[in-house]
Amino acid sequence: MATARLTRLLERTAIVVVAVAISVGVIALLSGGLLAGSDEPGISGKGPALGVKFRDLGHMHLVPGSLHPVYDSVPPTSGAHVPVPVKRDETPISVDQLLQALEVGNVVLLYGTRSPPSGLRALADSISAPFTPALAASGQAVILARRLGTRGLVALAWTRLLRVASVRDHNLRSFAQQWLGHGAP
Repeated sequence: MATARLTRLLERTAIVVVAVAISVGVIALLSGGLLAGSDEPGISGKGPALGVKFRDLGHMHLVPGSLHPVYDSVPPTSGAHVPVPVKRDETPISVDQLLQALEVGNVVLLYGTRSPPSGLRALADSISAPFTPALAASGQAVILARRLGTRGLVALAWTRLLRVASVRDHNLRSFAQQWLGHGAP
């Protein structure tokens, strides 16, 4: 009698242990288990840094009418400027607006045509919310800007510059995803 009870108790314990082990295994499998957390998606900024890196020239704010310093890139990717916010996109952008946008963390995509190349607006809107002045002020906008003389497209972030031939270049999307939100330190 005591042996039968002990046997039933051991069977029930074994069933509970196996059920718990199976449950933990299924949960681990469905949630990515031990591999979760070691994933390095391209959006995270891990992997190779895209764009040419320029030295950080600082982000000192000038008063209107001040002379601008000499920048080490054309267009500039950092440096002293008058803090002028971007109020609209798909228009020409001044050096002051460009540097202010980059300082707070926006990505600016320059094009040389009268209107944005086909697919550029859709690309920008797929990376961040549609442009608003408030979004740009928060450093979370992909800003489209016209700049005469620009060949292809120029993507800019704080201390970073990438030139591509067209919207179809996958590096353009990767650059914007990698650097959006990364402004001046």
